[in-house]
Amino acid sequence: MLLNLESIPHFYKGYVKLIEETDPIQALRISGHRAQELMHSIPAAKQDFKYADDKWTIRELLCHMIDTERVFVYRALRFARNDRTPLSGFDEKLYAPESNAHGRELKSIITEMAHLRTSTIDLFASFTPEMLSRKGIANENEFSVASQGFIIAGHETHHLNVLKERYFSAWN
Repeated sequence: MLLNLESIPHFYKGYVKLIEETDPIQALRISGHRAQELMHSIPAAKQDFKYADDKWTIRELLCHMIDTERVFVYRALRFARNDRTPLSGFDEKLYAPESNAHGRELKSIITEMAHLRTSTIDLFASFTPEMLSRKGIANENEFSVASQGFIIAGHETHHLNVLKERYFSAWN
């Protein structure tokens, strides 16, 4: 399914531009695979590393990615089921400190991410073409179901780039 970038709310266009795939399921598979490869290369001793005092630790960043995927998957489910109720946004800055990232092992977070992505792909695979084209309102923006898949993959890709460019480069 080709995604019209013009139909993506401005804030999310940067994420979607990072995705080359034209199918949301393939985009989710590829970004998930890349994420798992990269995360398995993180030394456990670096799980609490942050490249600046006001930034998240690696564990917090990964938990943020999990939270965000869950929010966007929920939106996709609601829109696919033709639920027309406008959904509110979420403030990731309020979620991060409440994620219990510091109380979890890096390996557990990485495993959870893999399970979540499998579940996300299963849900998107259950959607018909009609369902993928359905739209809904979230955070005062209109989205299609398919756009949620591309945004999830793009958001993940964005943070993988941040990990490589800012976190990894700071300790190498």
